[in-house]
Amino acid sequence: MTLRDAGETIGLFEPLMVSEGSPKRAELNDLALELAARSAAFQASLPASIADALAGLIRSMNCYYSNLIEGHNTHPVDIERAMNDDYSTDPEKRDLQLEAKAHIAVQKWIDEGGVHGRATTPNTILDLHRRFCELLPPDLLFVEHPTTGERLPVIPGAIRDHDVEIGRHVAVSPGAVHRFLTRLDEAYARAGRIDSILYAACAHHRFLWVHPFLDGNGRVARLMTYAMLRSALDTKGLWSVARGLARNEAEYKSHLMACDAPRHGDRDGRGTLSEAALADFTRFFLQTCIDQVTFMEGLMKPDRLRDRIMIWAEEEMRAGALLAKSDTVLRSVLLQGELARADVVALLGVNERSARRVTSALIDSGALTSTSTRAPLHLAFPAKLAGRWMPGLFPNA
Repeated sequence: MTLRDAGETIGLFEPLMVSEGSPKRAELNDLALELAARSAAFQASLPASIADALAGLIRSMNCYYSNLIEGHNTHPVDIERAMNDDYSTDPEKRDLQLEAKAHIAVQKWIDEGGVHGRATTPNTILDLHRRFCELLPPDLLFVEHPTTGERLPVIPGAIRDHDVEIGRHVAVSPGAVHRFLTRLDEAYARAGRIDSILYAACAHHRFLWVHPFLDGNGRVARLMTYAMLRSALDTKGLWSVARGLARNEAEYKSHLMACDAPRHGDRDGRGTLSEAALADFTRFFLQTCIDQVTFMEGLMKPDRLRDRIMIWAEEEMRAGALLAKSDTVLRSVLLQGELARADVVALLGVNERSARRVTSALIDSGALTSTSTRAPLHLAFPAKLAGRWMPGLFPNA
């Protein structure tokens, strides 16, 4: 089917970047450098074993907050259950669990190097949408036409075949979408360290302005941005801007709407859209990223993290949920990064059977994980314990 093309010119969504001549550019450069330094320092502060365990929890967190922006409140504990194929008996809640599971699957694909080259290529953008939507339940693959009420199917990886309006913004015609996506990628193709960070913010809005799909644009935008930041900053998936965007949702959406506005006079850049608004959104975006890195740094400070986990272990032992000396095993794993099962006997001064009971209870609680019955023990960060171990990461169940 040939998509209707109204012949819009790509100049309609220029500028795609805050120019070097903008009076706001120097501040943005400073923020990008600060973000790069803070992100690198945070990553370097974490032992590899802790970082690997944390990345899985951050996927759930990113998914939770991205869905929350879309009005879908699926708590990370329910998301974690879905990852273990434990679904709600309520069909609506089950569908939302499957939606969350789809989001995590795509982010895991990104984390494992699935994006080859730039995250902004049209093929990658279509692939992100396809990978997400093809895992959704059928009931979530329809949107309702705003005027006719007709149920329109959302085809995974397919550019929309209808015109759409988002608030006061009328997106480009379906046939023009690929032309605009191609220009978007060309604009962000060559970048130094600072530009590549700034591009993540600018591309976030300009992608949403094009609005390539009938549904899923917000999630694809945040996944694309996540991939861009992961590449530009080598974040290892240890923090996510989605939490900050969701916690400041009104300001986030206000900035996006402002970026849709035309330029205000000759001093507002040289494109069709307002460069000043794009600069303001970029500042908000970078400051939000820095806030999230700072938040994660505070949560993961070794002494504070160890104290919170030890307090939890002591309370669980007093309640009889964990066996005596469980805290000794946890402390050893925290200090060493991993603990061989054979070493637990000597560490606790007990027989092999007693040692197995202690480690089994810790694994059942979610505090520790192991790839097999003989493999070393590692710290885990399950969503059900995040409220105690990492307060503020997301709401309590």
